Amino acid sequence: MIKAVFFDLYNTLVGYDPPREEIHSRVLKDFGIEMSPEALLRPIMAADDFLYQEHARYSLGKRSKEETMALYAQYHGIILREAGLDASQELIAGILKKWMHFDLKMVLFDDVAPALTQLRERGLILGLISNVDRDITPLYQELRLSAWLQVVITSQEVGFSKPQPGIFQEAVKQAGVKSSEAIYVGDQYQIDVVGANEAGMRGILLDRLGFSEEITECPRIRSLTEVVKYL
Repeated sequence: MIKAVFFDLYNTLVGYDPPREEIHSRVLKDFGIEMSPEALLRPIMAADDFLYQEHARYSLGKRSKEETMALYAQYHGIILREAGLDASQELIAGILKKWMHFDLKMVLFDDVAPALTQLRERGLILGLISNVDRDITPLYQELRLSAWLQVVITSQEVGFSKPQPGIFQEAVKQAGVKSSEAIYVGDQYQIDVVGANEAGMRGILLDRLGFSEEITECPRIRSLTEVVKYL
């Protein structure tokens, strides 16, 4: 019997406003490159996977400024190559410079409020497990996530990062449930789903864009409102 449902934060509960694909498209246009936002969705997803794996391996917050900039240069290089563009060092440097001037706002996805409200009404304990290297309290309060979430676990606070079992185990401990009684929902297969499964939870992959059809080893949903099917 499922007693608790935990969620990833970025690209699961919260996204960016304006959407990053729109910003990338606008930036590329400044360099004379026409690329629609839709054409950049898969490239951004591939770059995100790289960045999340790197963050899990060694927190961005523990890296020097030079190391972090080099990592983001790789990130933008992946986007360009995945989009079929020439990832020259000059273009990457130009893109990085422009991105430093953007202030992206974090917003809840449209399915968050109805999904979490429905789950709370069923008496489930809800929580957050996220790899972050900063205090997310201001964001948490701004988005009023406390209306739904009773447990908040971050890698900064516990010293473990997904996919390490420790961060998932701390979450179920604070929720007062067994790992087998908990579901974890995230948008990254290796970090979220595999990590949760190895910690004894049931991992569910959130694939909003339908780009992960090749993954069949776990439940795969397009919207958070589908989580109720797996209780």
